[in-house]
Amino acid sequence: MNPVKILEVEKITPWLVERLIEVWEKSVKATHLFLSEGEVQEIKKYLPQALNEIAHLIIVENKDSCPVAFMGIEEKKLGMLFITPEERGKGLGKRLIQYGIENYAINELAVNEQNPQAKVFYEHMGFHVYKRTDHDEQGNPYPLLYMKLK
Repeated sequence: MNPVKILEVEKITPWLVERLIEVWEKSVKATHLFLSEGEVQEIKKYLPQALNEIAHLIIVENKDSCPVAFMGIEEKKLGMLFITPEERGKGLGKRLIQYGIENYAINELAVNEQNPQAKVFYEHMGFHVYKRTDHDEQGNPYPLLYMKLK
């Protein structure tokens, strides 16, 4: 595995926002197959604001100091977690979740029901579904599964 660093972002720069949007877009296109290209581009417009507003932004950098994964935490809730397709399956998600649990007491998250790989991953990490909605938090017809740490 490439050497990687987990870093807490103290200052969000335009360069970092651009890199994280690239990570997000690659990740979403690989895992959120239920979204059309137009929907991906529409959601992408709101990403800079979401990245700037999240309470705790944690990134993973590769050996070239380029972000390859990130997560956002709000209180004790995982708000977002994205990993580039090239880095999936190498333990980065597990390391990020463990970091979030150890440092921020993450105990809750929401995941798209139409992203079964993510649901299985979070179950493997000890989370279980306690609630389901027919729409996402923006009112779109994407069912969400709300999960808590056992």
